Amino acid sequence: MIRLCLDTSAYSRLMRGKPTLQARLEAVDELLLPVTMLGELYPGFQGGNRLAENLSLLGNFRRQPGVVIVDTTDTIAQRYAAIVATLKLQGTPIPTNDIWIAATALENGGHLVAYDAHFEAVPGLIVEAP
Repeated sequence: MIRLCLDTSAYSRLMRGKPTLQARLEAVDELLLPVTMLGELYPGFQGGNRLAENLSLLGNFRRQPGVVIVDTTDTIAQRYAAIVATLKLQGTPIPTNDIWIAATALENGGHLVAYDAHFEAVPGLIVEAP
């Protein structure tokens, strides 16, 4: 089974019509949307002038076959703590929400689709940027 976990940066690019990203996402069995990623999207929607349109697009996207919302669990929280400790030792901090997104991807066995280079600092995380 091919699983990809989507970061906010990837969702934004997808909505702007990046064909190579669209093709990659169409080739997977499951597309994981961390609840943290959704939490990053909503304030952006609310701060813009296309709230209803963005919410509708996201709702349609979420209803596609294979799209799975991943809630934060205790095991994801434990993985988050391990990542925080490792990044601190490495001296390579990254944004808190991105640590949660990385922990979700690692815990659920999915590669992370993202366009932020700082994800490369997370040990064991496989990042794709199609």
